[in-house]
Amino acid sequence: MARGRMTLGLYNSYDPVKFAEAHRRAIARAAPIALAFDANVATFGFPFDRELRTPQQMAAWVSGTTSIGEEGKYLRELADAGRLLTFDFPRRGFPPQLGDVVVTTNRPDAKKGVDAAFLARLLDQGTSFVLVFGLGPHGLDDRDVLPRGWTPRS
Repeated sequence: MARGRMTLGLYNSYDPVKFAEAHRRAIARAAPIALAFDANVATFGFPFDRELRTPQQMAAWVSGTTSIGEEGKYLRELADAGRLLTFDFPRRGFPPQLGDVVVTTNRPDAKKGVDAAFLARLLDQGTSFVLVFGLGPHGLDDRDVLPRGWTPRS
């Protein structure tokens, strides 16, 4: 049986119009973690310039403006491997190709809570999932995102 794939989902809770330093840093920091764990990185609602049409172009642009992750080397590797994904805000749910949704929060729903061992078993059983991290001072908008998935237990 094929192993599942984990995706690190970065959900833009900052400005939906202007690309900020926090966006750049989050992507650059997620890339080496994703490579180390054979995961993808997906952005949701990031205000990339419309001229940046491919993941390689986005990675090159972010890499040219950061010293994180060996000046963006890991981000470029991720993009070249087809593992840097970009999506609009998930208004009607997260893309199904990413698998099950696991929402990271400091207020997990007891009925939906999962732990690392559970997630590792999912991967071993061939189930893919996206870990959704809310960026910004308030994390994820609970009304829009939390009802859509499991929440990790501490």
